[in-house]
This record gives sequence, structure tokens and C-alpha cells, in this order.
Amino acid sequence: MKIVIDVMGSDNGPEAIVAGAVSSLAEFPDLEVVLVGDGGRINDILKKEKAENEKRITVFPTTEVIDMHDSPSRAVLQKKDSSLAVALNIMKDGGGDALLSAGSTGAVLAGSTFVLKRIKGIRRPALAPSLPTKSGRSLLIDCGANVVCSAEDLLLFALMGSCYMKKQFNMSSPRVGLINNGAEDSKGTPMHVEAYKMLKKAGETGEINFVGNVEGSTMLLGGVDV
Repeated sequence: MKIVIDVMGSDNGPEAIVAGAVSSLAEFPDLEVVLVGDGGRINDILKKEKAENEKRITVFPTTEVIDMHDSPSRAVLQKKDSSLAVALNIMKDGGGDALLSAGSTGAVLAGSTFVLKRIKGIRRPALAPSLPTKSGRSLLIDCGANVVCSAEDLLLFALMGSCYMKKQFNMSSPRVGLINNGAEDSKGTPMHVEAYKMLKKAGETGEINFVGNVEGSTMLLGGVDV
């Protein structure tokens, strides 16, 4: 596997990112990394880590950085030689299997949407961390990429999250719950009520395993998988 890494944008600079990438090569013999950012600083760190001649490391030097104060969408379009923009274009051209960045989440999301595009049928991208629970893990989708969502968006998130848990963690029928301020089907805003109806219908047709409204504590106790 080849991972493209935007090493700039981190609060602590590229040192920890590059050092972590180097250490991962020792743990995963089939791994290759593409380090994108300030070429001089990257090469200095590689010398310090005694990895400057490592054949599984490729360095792409860039001259710009997108920081946390930049407008995500504007920065990706205007800072074309930023480490993130270059990393995204490497991915677009087939130069990697996955992309990692310690920089602006908004810029990564916006840039991925602009450059890599969305999967056909997906209207909105979603951030989905896997959270530890009492019985294992649960996928929280969406955790903040979208400030305002429609009922249809929540249905699509449920479908994406269910598919992810099936493929990534070999779950045959992930339990999907709608986080709400109560378990009753009448709880929440009109959007929540509509989303409940759509999710229930998807459950009845076998698209997902919908278990109903859940509170945050239910998720953390392991009552749902998505």
C-alpha cells in the first residue's frame, strides 16, 4: 500500500509526522509513503531519522501551506502548490492508495470534494470516526462535516456507515441508530421525525438494520454499530 502524507499543517510542524511515517515502515514491510511538504525540512528530518536512503519513501517538495486560519475551499483553489493540494492531485493521478493529513479538516474535506470528487450517488461527504464503546466500537456519522442536514442526508449517511462497517469490520448486519433526545419515534425536530420514517422504511426493505432512535449513552454502551 502506498500512503500519500501531507506533512505540513500540523500544530507541531512536520517532525512528528515524518518520524511517524519512518517508524511505520519498519512495522509494515509492504508499505510505501509519499511525503509532501517543505522538501528541505523533510530531508533534514529523514537524515536525523537515518532514513534518507529508504527506497520506500518518496518526497514531493512544495512551497505553500494551508493553515487553520485559511478559508478551506478558497485555500485549496488558490494555494495550488500547498502540501495538501499537491497531495490531493497525486491521489487523483493514481499515485497513492490513501491520503493522510494533520492539517485543516475543512480543507481536506473541501479539497477531496473538489479534486477527488464524490462517489456516484453520494450527495454529501461525511466524517466518520470509529469510537470505542463498552462492547467494541461504533461509527459516528456524520461528526461535523455538515452543519445542516436533511432527512435524506441522514439516510445516505446510514447507508454509507452500514456499508463501511460491513467491509471494514466484517459485520454482517450492523445496527444503525438515529441519535436523538429520546428513543420514541416522535422525538426530535421535524427533520428527525422524517429521517426516522425514511430509516425505518430502509430497515423494512433490508437496506440497513435500523434499530430506531438512540441516545448518546446507548451508543457508548454498545447498543448500536452505526
